[in-house]
Amino acid sequence: MKSMGRKLSVAVFGASGGIGQCFVTAFAEDEAVRAVHAFSRSPEKNVSPAVSSHPFDLLDESSIEHAAELVSRSGPLHLVIVATGLLQDGDTTPEKRAHDLSPSAMERLFRINAIGPALIAKHFLTLLDRERKSVFAALSARVGSIEDNQLGGWHSYRASKAALNMFVKNHAIELAYRNTNAVCVALHPGTVATSLSEPFQRNVPAEKLFTPDHAVAQMLTVIDSLTPADSGGLFAWDGQRIPY
Repeated sequence: MKSMGRKLSVAVFGASGGIGQCFVTAFAEDEAVRAVHAFSRSPEKNVSPAVSSHPFDLLDESSIEHAAELVSRSGPLHLVIVATGLLQDGDTTPEKRAHDLSPSAMERLFRINAIGPALIAKHFLTLLDRERKSVFAALSARVGSIEDNQLGGWHSYRASKAALNMFVKNHAIELAYRNTNAVCVALHPGTVATSLSEPFQRNVPAEKLFTPDHAVAQMLTVIDSLTPADSGGLFAWDGQRIPY
């Protein structure tokens, strides 16, 4: 992340997940990073002295607000990564058709994929450094693109990611008025070999199924290339802008 300078302070939400863990490790090994604030439901042992692990609850705004208060004590942030997300669990599965829609499953996906990240932005965008480039990046998905949707299905996941994209766009517009050096974007990591995608990996060509390390390296390259003019966009792992 040469474009952001040195002595960076970063925050990672979803730090115990497959992608989140790799972000934390990458930052811990980067000499330009001074401090890493790793947030997850079940904090893991710190991987280096630069990492501070903290518990947080994505579904509880007071927990997010507390996280912001904690981080603010150590100065401005230069990068915030929101690597949280849900595709399916024991209570939810991607719908193949509209007949499969469940209000409770829809609500759960929207709370985790859209509302939670939007509230993180609410409390953390104000902590971004105003003196140099800083970035807020939330992991979205290509299937959240309305224009790109040619297959249908996966109603709740698609719609919740589309909602996230709109939150990112709105936050970016407001952010531009108070911090001209900041960037707020959504990132599509590609199909990554994590527990989230495991049930669907058999249909993915080997060359399009990325390891978490590879996906994180690609996204960091994208982040390094971003400028304030890119704020509000959705970008794929290869730097291509995806239409909303």
